[in-house]
Amino acid sequence: MAQPTGKPPETVEDALARGVEPWQGWPSSHLAQMLRELGAVDRAVYEAVARTPTASLDGPVRRLSDAANGSRLWLGIAAVMALLGGRRGRRAALEGVVSIGVTSAAVNLGVKPLRRRRRPDRLESGPFEARHVKMPHSTSFPSGHAASAFAFAYAVGRHLPVLAVPIRFLAAGVAYSRVHTGVHYPGDVVAGSVLGAGTAAMVAALGDRLRRRHAARPGS
Repeated sequence: MAQPTGKPPETVEDALARGVEPWQGWPSSHLAQMLRELGAVDRAVYEAVARTPTASLDGPVRRLSDAANGSRLWLGIAAVMALLGGRRGRRAALEGVVSIGVTSAAVNLGVKPLRRRRRPDRLESGPFEARHVKMPHSTSFPSGHAASAFAFAYAVGRHLPVLAVPIRFLAAGVAYSRVHTGVHYPGDVVAGSVLGAGTAAMVAALGDRLRRRHAARPGS
C-alpha cells in the first residue's frame, strides 16, 4: 500500500507537463499548464469516487475487479465462445486471447517501465476499506486491467456484433472498478483502454492480412 508523502501523487498529466516544461516559448508553457490542470481534474475525480459512499456497489465492483485479475474473466468468456459460438465464436475467442497477450506485453514490458509512477495513496483518500482490492506492486500507468478489457472487447465485437455492446459495457465496468477500488487514477484507465483497443486493432489488421494471403495461395 502506498504511503503518504505530504504532496499529491503525480498523475500522467503531471508527468507529461514536466516533460514539456523544458521546451522554450509560449506554446509549450501553455500546454504544460493545461496538462497540469488536467492532472488536477484527474485527482479530483479519483478523490470524488474514493470519498463517495456506495455500500451497495462496493462488493460487486470489487468482485468484478478481482475477476479480471490475470484476465481470468476474459479467458472464461473466450472458452465459452469457442465451445458454443461456432466458427465465428472460435475466431473471436482466438483473436481476443491473442490481443490480450500482445496488449499485456506492450503494457508491462513497453509502457510501464517508461513511467514508473506510484499508485494512488489510499491511506489519505480511501475511507471505505470494504471496497479495496490488494494494491498491485506494479507501477500505476497505464491500467493493465483496462487495456486487456478493451483489447478483448474490440476483438469480440468485431467478429460477434451482437456482443459488441454488452462486452464493451463489461470492459468499461472493469476499467471503472480499478478507480473505484482505489488502485488507479481515471487517467490510467482511460490511457489503458485506448492502448488496449488500439493494440487489438493492429492485431486484427495483421490477422486479416495473413488470412487474405492464405486464401490467395493456390490450393488453399
